[in-house]
Amino acid sequence: MKKSLRNGLEFAEVNGHKLHIFRCGDKSNPTLVFMSGSGTISPMYDFKVLYEKLLSDFRIIVIEKFGYGYSDLYEGSCEIDTIVSYQKQALVSMGEKAPYILLPHSMSGIEAIRWKQLYPDDIKAIIGLDMATPITYSEWGEDEINKRIDLMLKLKRLKETGLLFWYPINKRGLSKDEIKQHQLLKKRNLMNNCYINEAKAVLNNARITADSGKAECPTLLFVSNGKQTSPNWIANEQKYAESVGAETVLLNCGHYIHYYESDKISSKIREFIKKID
Repeated sequence: MKKSLRNGLEFAEVNGHKLHIFRCGDKSNPTLVFMSGSGTISPMYDFKVLYEKLLSDFRIIVIEKFGYGYSDLYEGSCEIDTIVSYQKQALVSMGEKAPYILLPHSMSGIEAIRWKQLYPDDIKAIIGLDMATPITYSEWGEDEINKRIDLMLKLKRLKETGLLFWYPINKRGLSKDEIKQHQLLKKRNLMNNCYINEAKAVLNNARITADSGKAECPTLLFVSNGKQTSPNWIANEQKYAESVGAETVLLNCGHYIHYYESDKISSKIREFIKKID
């Protein structure tokens, strides 16, 4: 794996394919690593509304997995240990040094937990942005996962026939050029096979994570109102928080909480990290 540069963007090479890593900020500051939820078109643009409010005090890294953002549409293994290993190795190859503070959104919550399980010295803390946990996936089971995969496949067919033009993207905190780039990435990435393959693997990945013990580290969980996720979302988040001694912050907003509450979230993140330093 090696670092390369293309059109001003930085890429790590993984299995002969380009994995985009966005990074900015002073290396002497604590490093925040943002990890996106399933199907997020471009994490680099999606998270900007939040990380731009943290940049003065932290090193910012956004990982764009294969099929996301500017990374290649490479259908590699979706087994969770491989996914985590790719992300870890990509950061190392680019000269980034642990420990990291992980900020997973939605599905990447299980990746963050697994990262701590596999490489405990890498992770100083986990700050969940309405992150999923193994508890939620065990409750959903095969039927719910299959329903969601079927929906993704239907949306994929609509895209292929040119009828998915209405699918929204985040524009918060973006310049006109960034919005244009985000729109172009939507045309390329929306409902690609990388997303679908991840969804097919998520139940087994959650089981592996659940069977591997607790992620013992300082943990802060921001939790949405659950209206865009599943009926027992808040209760399951609180159950997980109790199991690891995490602090929870309930937010009365949708699943992409950083869109709606970036001021409150950034302020609480500073407070939390100050306490654990």
